Amino acid sequence: MKRFISLSACLAALGAAAASFVTYEEFGAVGDGKADDQAAIVAAHAAANERNLPVKAADGKTYYIGKGAKPAVIKTDVDFGTANFLIDDVGLSDVKKPIFVVEPSRKPERLAGVDTLKEGQTRFAAKLPGASLVVAVNANVKHYIRYGANQNNGTAQKEVFLVDANGAIDPRTPITCDFATVTELTAYPLEAKTLTIRGGHFTTIANQAESRYNYHGRNLHIRRSNVRVTGLRHDVTGEGEHGAPYGGFLNIGPCANVVVSNCTLTAHRTYSTIGSAGRPVSMGSYDLLVNTAARVSFLDCRQTTDIHDGRYWGLFASNFCKDLLFDHCSFSRFDAHMGVANATILNSELGHMGINAIGFGTFRVENTTVCGRHFFNLRGDYGSTWHGDFIIKNCIYKPRGGGQPEIVGGRYNDRHDFGYPCFMPRKLAIDGLTIDDTQHPGKYGGPYIFGNLNPADKPGAEPPPYPYHVTEEVELRNVKVLSGLPLRTSPNAHMFRKTKVTAK
Repeated sequence: MKRFISLSACLAALGAAAASFVTYEEFGAVGDGKADDQAAIVAAHAAANERNLPVKAADGKTYYIGKGAKPAVIKTDVDFGTANFLIDDVGLSDVKKPIFVVEPSRKPERLAGVDTLKEGQTRFAAKLPGASLVVAVNANVKHYIRYGANQNNGTAQKEVFLVDANGAIDPRTPITCDFATVTELTAYPLEAKTLTIRGGHFTTIANQAESRYNYHGRNLHIRRSNVRVTGLRHDVTGEGEHGAPYGGFLNIGPCANVVVSNCTLTAHRTYSTIGSAGRPVSMGSYDLLVNTAARVSFLDCRQTTDIHDGRYWGLFASNFCKDLLFDHCSFSRFDAHMGVANATILNSELGHMGINAIGFGTFRVENTTVCGRHFFNLRGDYGSTWHGDFIIKNCIYKPRGGGQPEIVGGRYNDRHDFGYPCFMPRKLAIDGLTIDDTQHPGKYGGPYIFGNLNPADKPGAEPPPYPYHVTEEVELRNVKVLSGLPLRTSPNAHMFRKTKVTAK
């Protein structure tokens, strides 16, 4: 018996075969802002991955994302265009699953044959699957043993670095510490082709959960190297008197070579909870989070909320990263929690939370306005440590909050073991800095280069169990204090008695 296929079915089949992209509507999406389109979105991306076709959302439509826990896996280019995505986070049962996850084409590989690592080594001896991001762990050593209201017992020693196919280590992602033992070693192969995600207006209806550390992850999680995100916007609505924190609407890592350009994000409200030491703490919540990543750049990005409004937490945070860049960005802060090696901020403005830095290498800030309490704040909970140099060029510092203006501030406890020796930047080089302290209230004698980072460092003090390595050299060129008052070294002159300060 012969089977006859209708002309319309033939045309539909030919159209599907000839399609140059996949749409959500092909899989049942409605786009009216009411019907739950998450299953259709997941199915569309699965089909696009199988056919190796890009995905294109329908301009102007609103796709509602309900309570489903299955993420849409992205492995091809996406054009969200002017489509809207409404993400409903009220009453979730599974708060950790991303909405979209950008996955690599190749899985990570466990490596063998490397038992130790040395600070500054230039080559890597393991057999590699090609150019890769390598993550090394020594579970026998704890670093970042946190001090204060959110105290903890630290985390395993970790290094993240880029290597080429022949094992040469990228000098911008250096190995920063010796490893007596490597207990885990993983290579994340770099993709040859850049994947692009373009456009899209995403709005999160904020959770109304209890204010405690239960980070929500309903986001766009990038786990693939060589990705560009451009023209995306994320808003937050419905924040109330309490809520659980967010772990980044853009959550990046483990991966490398990611560029986020011309994007607009939103800072979340600051809520209070009880920290691990039993005391109230402000609870961090982020719209940008970068973890275990290298060479991540933010270009021409901004936030919807006022960067000077203290009701909102800092937009950006990072852990275990190397070679981070802000260029032409306007954010409430830069923050490296558990270490960054080499960071650059250019042509930008940072708001009320300023620059918070823990890490290694060179931190360069150029043509930038910083409006925090300090220009650089060395985080006291992680040992106020920067093992390297700070460079400031042609910048403006506008101290906020009514405290004493300090170019480098922080607080070090020389009785606490942070898991590593702690350093102030070896050298602070300033060539062009205007300190706008004209609004400073009350009696005031002028700004300091350094705050009193270690009050215990005073004449006659007993040698501490965990000494602090103080800055060796300060170079000052073209520094202007608008109040007309002098720029002084520190309220703790004894601490900086051996620091060489040269003004030119």
